[in-house]
Amino acid sequence: MRYLPLSDTDRGEMLARIGVSHVDELFADVPRNLLLTEPVDLPRRKGELDVERILSRMSAKNVPASSVPFFVGAGAYKHHVPATVDHLIQRSEFLTSYTPYQPEIAQGTLQYLFEFQTQVAALTGMDVANASMYDGSTGTGEAVLMAHRVTKRRKAVLSGGLHPHYADVVKTLSDMASDETVILSPDVAGTEDILSQIDDKTSCVVVQTPDVFGNMRDLKPIADKAHQHGALLIAVFTEVVSLGLLKSPGSMGADIVVGEGQSIGNALNFGGPYVGLFATQSKYIRQMPGRLCGETVDADGNRGFVLTLSTREQHIRRDKATSNICTNSGLCSLAFTIHMTLLGEAGLTRLARINHANAVKLADLLGQVKGVEVLNRTFFNEFTVKLAKPAADVVERLADKGVLAGVPVSRLMPGAGLDNLLLVASTEVNTDDDRAAFVAALKEVL
Repeated sequence: MRYLPLSDTDRGEMLARIGVSHVDELFADVPRNLLLTEPVDLPRRKGELDVERILSRMSAKNVPASSVPFFVGAGAYKHHVPATVDHLIQRSEFLTSYTPYQPEIAQGTLQYLFEFQTQVAALTGMDVANASMYDGSTGTGEAVLMAHRVTKRRKAVLSGGLHPHYADVVKTLSDMASDETVILSPDVAGTEDILSQIDDKTSCVVVQTPDVFGNMRDLKPIADKAHQHGALLIAVFTEVVSLGLLKSPGSMGADIVVGEGQSIGNALNFGGPYVGLFATQSKYIRQMPGRLCGETVDADGNRGFVLTLSTREQHIRRDKATSNICTNSGLCSLAFTIHMTLLGEAGLTRLARINHANAVKLADLLGQVKGVEVLNRTFFNEFTVKLAKPAADVVERLADKGVLAGVPVSRLMPGAGLDNLLLVASTEVNTDDDRAAFVAALKEVL
């Protein structure tokens, strides 16, 4: 707070208003052993050139995904993004536009958000989609809160195949609201008995497909059981390209569909920013978070676009809002829309088929390596292998050999007893040479 132009009196009034006596009380939920006891050990000052040199040396330690054979996934995937996407989003009228409060001067922004919503609704098989979700994980949290509002219940059942980061976000939000969260054990085989967890107190069931281990899930039986008990099915995905080949969640009975759209139009970017996709049935539209752009006509009958539904805290009073989203993911949404438009339906289907074919080739090759067992019966472009050694150690040794082999399950689920499991993804960017390098290096380290 030392950078804010506030007096001690100002600070005292702010603390009193929120009911705390000292600023440290705002961090009460952080374990005390994780709080710093003194300032970070950094120089008090450095010249700009010195800082550039230091940061350049630090960044040189990174291995860019495009520089070596790359098989990392687990919710963030490397795909080819056409140069057209970056060229168009860097045009000043797109790059500098932000929240479209004044429709009369924001028709371009409103139109591409409308097109984005249309694409997401078609991909997910749902009636309506929104715009401006942060990412897949926070979108999942918003979906659970929405289900609670719709059903007037407070219990969420989370599949053991849900990405742990997504589950953590849901649990954090639920804990703050004193809601009940039932998180099933990690489901490597995709055979959990989630139906038995659904009862008349259940608000929603959250199931990911393909799940975090790569298994594809049939959502229809889960949707039927949920609906029998008055609960909603929230279908989650982390790899949006899979929707180009698999059944849409909407066609399997999902009530809310939410996931990560990073794979289309958005590069890895060291973890963000990403773009959350959120779609639902039209009967739940007023409980949907975010905002909704609609098509209309002006006084002269010309086509135009407006904000049809704005339920964010930015737009209305906090106690009336259905979402605490306070920024705009519009540029990432635009990148998604441009890339999807370039692909078209046929292009997306072909891209999805190439992804699956490349993953099948890799699984066949890895399955022939001594000390490797492919665990999946079904998968899209990502699957789980069991190694003869701890996966974290193997990944480090493969990185030393110039291969980024995947994500150890122990990194996502520490202490779960799954240390020898490795998540491996193969997209359209992987070549036969990449796969051969992976297999050769793996044989050396096992």
